[in-house]
Amino acid sequence: MKGNEALAHAAIRYGADGYFGYPITPQSEVLETLEELMPWETTGMVVLQAESEVAAINMVYGGAACGKAVFTSSSSPGVSLKQEGISYIAAGELPALIINVMRGGPGLGTIQPSQADYFQATKGGGHGDYRLITLAPSSVQEMADFVGLGFDLAFKYCTPSIILADGIVGQMMEKVVLPPQRPRRTDEEIARQCPWAVTGKPSTRKRNVMTTLELEPSAMEVINNKLQEKYKLIEENEVRFQTYDTDDAEYLVVAFGSIARICQKAIEDAREQGVKIGLLRPITLWPFPKDEIDRLSQKVKGILVVEINAGQMIEDVRLSCHDRVPVYHFGRLGGMIPDPQEVLDAFFNHFPEANKQ
Repeated sequence: MKGNEALAHAAIRYGADGYFGYPITPQSEVLETLEELMPWETTGMVVLQAESEVAAINMVYGGAACGKAVFTSSSSPGVSLKQEGISYIAAGELPALIINVMRGGPGLGTIQPSQADYFQATKGGGHGDYRLITLAPSSVQEMADFVGLGFDLAFKYCTPSIILADGIVGQMMEKVVLPPQRPRRTDEEIARQCPWAVTGKPSTRKRNVMTTLELEPSAMEVINNKLQEKYKLIEENEVRFQTYDTDDAEYLVVAFGSIARICQKAIEDAREQGVKIGLLRPITLWPFPKDEIDRLSQKVKGILVVEINAGQMIEDVRLSCHDRVPVYHFGRLGGMIPDPQEVLDAFFNHFPEANKQ
């Protein structure tokens, strides 16, 4: 099935309580698949096409405030419209899952794939000092797997997480093993697991009021410092990445999402030519695998960062390397996708000394 379809199936099987979204290419199959499967008749999951992206993210905000496992999906310009709500959810320390199947921009751009929302996801995107746990799938299987992981991390740290998929992963079809069906949590389980949740029911405890407004600067600083401490904890415990052929690598390629698969083929071709290139694929774009890149930068001669954008992740790679080695970028724009030979040509253009032929 398509990556978008796998994501929808996985959300139902996770036991998600609600989805609120709005159609936009190339992620519309998420909403379409949920409507076709009609989980409200089997698991009780709410599926609602909102009147706009702004409405959808605020419905997620309300559902998250009630301790529910809720999520939304969109594509690049649609996620831009959701940024204020995402900032509110982060400030309220609420768990929620956001899906962004990226398309080319800026503006309305193109419906073709892109990775140009890296800054938007990993740097917060909206206003204020907040972060999103950012998962970057490179396969249909990971589109399914990261739903459960994204929800689990969101609830573990009471913070929104985002699956940042490029349009290729959302639209391509592969075999996928779906997770087993989990029951939705009962109201009693939610009350036990989420004591902060607004339930709307009479309670002997102090009434919970969900707000992100604090007019006293010193109190707002306390809130911000609490958030920053949480983000440090996430950076210490939730970094995920994969490496390929890095043990003997003389050069390193760094890529995420579908482009990492193209780069894997490129380095296989390079090794057939006697050029030892390794690949690092960040799975969490935030927290970023800076320590591993730092370690590898001490043994390689140079790094090529490959993205479907003008150069965004390269900034984090360069910061991780501490100027030890040259770091170059290769990317295509406007929805154009490089093939493995283009990646190799770019590599040898920047590192001509590596061409042993």
